[in-house]
Amino acid sequence: KRKNVEQEAVQHTCMLVRRHCIGNTGTYLRFLISSYPFPAQRSSFCFLRPFSLSRMSSPADQVPLKDTYEPEEHKYDYDVVVIGGGSGGLAFSKRVAELGKKVAVCDFVKPSTQGTTWGLGGTCVNVGCIPKKLMHQASLLGEAIEDAKSYGWEVPEKVQHNWERMVQEVQDYIGSLNFGYRVNLREKKVEYLNALATFVDPHTLQTVNKQNKVSQITARRFVIAVGGRPRIPDFPGAKEHCITSDDVFSLQSPPGKTLVIGASYVALECAGFLAGVGFDTTVMVRSILLRGFDSQMAELIGSYMTEHGTKFIRPAVPMKVEKLPSGKLKVYYQKFDAADPQTVLEEASEEYDTVLLAIGRDADTRQLNLEAAGVKNITQTGHIKTARESTNVPHIYCIGDVQYNRPELTPVAILTGRLLAARLYGDGKEWMNYDNVATAVFTPLEYGAIGLSEETAVERFGADSIEVYHSYFKPLEFTLPHRPENECYVKLICNKADDERVVGLHILGPHAGEVTQGYALGFRLGATKRDFDMTVGIHPTVAEEFTVMHTTKRSGADPKKTGC
Repeated sequence: KRKNVEQEAVQHTCMLVRRHCIGNTGTYLRFLISSYPFPAQRSSFCFLRPFSLSRMSSPADQVPLKDTYEPEEHKYDYDVVVIGGGSGGLAFSKRVAELGKKVAVCDFVKPSTQGTTWGLGGTCVNVGCIPKKLMHQASLLGEAIEDAKSYGWEVPEKVQHNWERMVQEVQDYIGSLNFGYRVNLREKKVEYLNALATFVDPHTLQTVNKQNKVSQITARRFVIAVGGRPRIPDFPGAKEHCITSDDVFSLQSPPGKTLVIGASYVALECAGFLAGVGFDTTVMVRSILLRGFDSQMAELIGSYMTEHGTKFIRPAVPMKVEKLPSGKLKVYYQKFDAADPQTVLEEASEEYDTVLLAIGRDADTRQLNLEAAGVKNITQTGHIKTARESTNVPHIYCIGDVQYNRPELTPVAILTGRLLAARLYGDGKEWMNYDNVATAVFTPLEYGAIGLSEETAVERFGADSIEVYHSYFKPLEFTLPHRPENECYVKLICNKADDERVVGLHILGPHAGEVTQGYALGFRLGATKRDFDMTVGIHPTVAEEFTVMHTTKRSGADPKKTGC
């Protein structure tokens, strides 16, 4: 009898949670366990802690696994057409082809404002993650050459970086990837259409190829995976004289003295590797660094970059860019009072060889003629608001950076595409879980993060309900070159009310991306602070810092470390 009452209580609790707590895994679990009416048995719910929203079969928005209003048997040209040949679109199309469906990928790169184009593979491969990480590595190698002297290596006094050689090597590698993608699509029997696609009606696309040949194709379903492009501000000279991340990785001549406008991760990553390979680099920031990330970590990155040669002008905004007869670019800008951002302190100007814009990215949807397909809920930045991956038109889906309020990360797009393919054409029943996705920012000192920023945790749970464990540290590799003490930093943000469940993990240090990826699985499985404490670290590594943290911010104790 008691067992039946317990089962009834659990069912009722689950109903309440689905109604009120969808959208936050931690909230779901906390509510479920704390609401269980038999306190002595609450501990038996420990197996539910890894529960993921991606496993829920009835999400709050009641989105079906796939659209079924039209039969799968049809007379269209394709079962599905993917618009966009980036990471998500390619992952989806290849999986669909493996499931025996007829699929085509339309991919066409419009030239940047400076005329730059690239091949199949999307932003990540051509003008994003891949070239960025390679140039970041070039910067780190320059630092390592200097450190090598302390390790006994006889290094020439003058070591120079060759920009043209680096760019050529990077572009050769990217070219090999472009070729590999085309071959892979052919092997998987995915039709590749190098053409610009626009909707004519909900089931028809018009395609225009490089020779301006116009065709029409039809499909039972469509997946929009066009990604994004750098946002171009409207001040005079921005479009005519400035480059973006679309251009910097293929510059045929060294950029020279460079101004980076923006405070996004793209801005700081580009500024970091440019300064690292020897160029005079300045970053112009309107307000805060890395909006959306943990503010303390962002400021630590800014301090590190400043100490290692990158200059910052903040808060300031550009007014116009003029090209001088000498070929240099003169940037006029306003500098504001940090205490009162409405007060202009001065108007100034400076000459640069290159100005790189990195103020954000817009979804590349404006040329798709989405109105003809009936797709609505499009933001000013071109992003599409979706329920899961579904648009308001049942047979039109979107994945990747084009989605509104989703992590704009390559692995997110890839997994989303594979899961969608399995739901539409296989026996898949899993949804993409966009919560607690690990990420890294490849600034000179790398930053890795999972979960909530400290500000968001305070806002969500209250300052008294979180415990922040933190520590500065110095990697062993930094000791012989006598690098400054305590430049690196880690912190865990824990929810006290939920057995000190870790809701935020942050690290600033070498190989932060690798470290964060390793801890992402434990984070997904609901790790607590005690789980970290009971994990035996590998010594001496950067990653072990998370296993030996005992100082809390609340205590006021000095988090700086000495020795190992």
